[in-house]
Amino acid sequence: MKLSHFNFNLPPELLAEDPSENRDESRLMVLDRKNQTIEHKQFKDIINYFDEDDVMILNDTKVFPARLFGNKEKTGARIEVFLLRELNEEQRLWDVLVDPARKIRIGNKLYFGDDDTLVAEVIDNTTSRGRTLRFLYDGSYTEFRNKLKILGETPLPKYIQREVKPEDEERYQTIYAKKEGAVAAPTAGLHFSKHLLKRLEIKGVKFADVTLHVGLGTFNPVEVEDLSKHKMDSEEAIIEEKAVNIINTGIKEKRRVCAVGTTSMRAIESSVSSHGTLNEFDGWTNKFIFPPYDFSIANCMITNFHTPKSTLLMMVSAFAGHDFLKRAYDEAVKEGYKFYSYGDAMLII
Repeated sequence: MKLSHFNFNLPPELLAEDPSENRDESRLMVLDRKNQTIEHKQFKDIINYFDEDDVMILNDTKVFPARLFGNKEKTGARIEVFLLRELNEEQRLWDVLVDPARKIRIGNKLYFGDDDTLVAEVIDNTTSRGRTLRFLYDGSYTEFRNKLKILGETPLPKYIQREVKPEDEERYQTIYAKKEGAVAAPTAGLHFSKHLLKRLEIKGVKFADVTLHVGLGTFNPVEVEDLSKHKMDSEEAIIEEKAVNIINTGIKEKRRVCAVGTTSMRAIESSVSSHGTLNEFDGWTNKFIFPPYDFSIANCMITNFHTPKSTLLMMVSAFAGHDFLKRAYDEAVKEGYKFYSYGDAMLII
């Protein structure tokens, strides 16, 4: 399929600026692939689609406050620094994006915080906006990371035009987040409340935690019509033995095995055995899933509504079926569903 197959008209007012008042009371569209039917529910109704010993695969990555604002030496120009990934703990080297990039050159120093106690030196250009920074800080590594957290801001997506609110720190994070390393939330998981998770647990649903540290590469635009020529950025993924056993048991017993989000799906599809079961994994994946694609592990998926021409939309299209998903998206626009990170949810069975 081509890039143009994934274009559609998305009214700007359907991009969600804020989350629903309560996590599990966002809207839920249920797609039944076998019967080609569409239902409209609330997210908390999802419990009615799962039985004892069904499996939900959760991405337990944790978003860190990756957006910093500093000032350039001498001129004092305000510079946004978006932390992408740590390259070297001992030397405190980071891959970052800077904005405006034209003002930032190798050798420049940036000062952060009112007291300028955190300083970074630009040591390399990586892309047009990308830089490598070396942070200069006298304290211990733990103190350094705490300083980043204090100075950092919740990295809401750029489409959200409003100022970051105090409640974003909690709402732009799943309630089961454990392992820090993502610069964007695995947003399908944002709909789960503690109460809903407990109800699912009481019903006997099994939870398998995997980790995929979401990077900005997930959201990079596809700029080639031939999808086979698009290259995904690599993201770190970890799948441990406990999760493997839970998931493979679900597959063996022909249970509903549900990937919560495109990130969980990318992680598990990056480590499939020759027998169609899941293997342990600890490494990096640049898996790009688009139609046609045969999924090996999950037979069910929870996801948000995605933007036109996005790699996330392409993966969901491969899972739901392109024509069926197009019909569902047409209905979502007509019915005023909210799209993107703080938007509504879809269950595909």
